Amino acid sequence: MSRGAAALRLLGGATLAGVALCAFTPLPNAACRRMAVAGAPRPAQAIVVLGSDMSREGMLSASSLRRALHGILLYRRGLAPRLVFLGPRVASGHSQSEARAALALECGIPPAAILTGEGWTTREEAEGVKALLAARDARTILLVTGALHMGRARWLFERAGFEVIPAPLPDASCESAGAEARLGLAMSLLQEMLARAYNRALAGPRG
Repeated sequence: MSRGAAALRLLGGATLAGVALCAFTPLPNAACRRMAVAGAPRPAQAIVVLGSDMSREGMLSASSLRRALHGILLYRRGLAPRLVFLGPRVASGHSQSEARAALALECGIPPAAILTGEGWTTREEAEGVKALLAARDARTILLVTGALHMGRARWLFERAGFEVIPAPLPDASCESAGAEARLGLAMSLLQEMLARAYNRALAGPRG
């Protein structure tokens, strides 16, 4: 057997073993709990709700809606005087941030307290919020996103100059049960780890 064939067999075996570990053991759940960030909300100068998904027809996804409602509840608790909704405008013209702002208005949030911004990536959102809040001298923010995404988001917003107070939504996927759900969780963890590595490589050392 050639070295190339042996290496391929070794790689195939390792891949199968990895899939089996992810599907039939609680390893992904443990890794998720380790990566997830817990929240301890306290007063800040602004609440920043990161974007999620939106349909072409302008319907907020369950994740986007949950984040928006979490931000609204934090505002109603009196934890900050400003509520910033983020989210891109999809190809059909619908804006996720504007849809969330409309929801906040329906929930009784004063128009003067609501700000909106766009951005397709967390990095773009951090830079957009930096420009949005600069004139308002707001540097301490309650950051709203998923618990698994929070570590990367907090790092990017801190690099943009903010003091970040995590206010994540609980991540139910960390408790995924069943082989298919655990494999899906493992893919989400891998994507998050790759995104963290990419952002750190792109940012380079602080100068």
